[in-house]
Amino acid sequence: MDANGEKNLTILLQQLEPELNDGEYVFCTLQENSTIYLTQVLFSFKEKEGLTVVLPREAADKAALPYSFVSSWITLKVHSSLEAVGLTAAFSTALAKAGISCNVVAAFYHDHIFVPAKDAKKAMQVLKSCASQAV
Repeated sequence: MDANGEKNLTILLQQLEPELNDGEYVFCTLQENSTIYLTQVLFSFKEKEGLTVVLPREAADKAALPYSFVSSWITLKVHSSLEAVGLTAAFSTALAKAGISCNVVAAFYHDHIFVPAKDAKKAMQVLKSCASQAV
């Protein structure tokens, strides 16, 4: 592996090491007059239609922001390269076969998966199974 992360799919799957983060997270769209502290925002993405933010459910509730999807956040602790091929397809396919939706965010060091909060434990089992099957 180089400083930019691992690219080999087999190694990535073997070293997946999913970690369930504490709390519940929601996706919200901010209007121009919305007020939210950036320290509360896990990540944001500017789309043509508006600014999407993901933040802890408590922060959204406190700011009276509407949301419809309550999720759990799983971090894949393997340092994956942004140029790796097949990792997202492998774990998203496994989750889909288990009937679990996932929303994926790739950051520089790790991939982050948001799954329905009710499916968090099952998703962890599926991801750990991906890793054990790659050995």
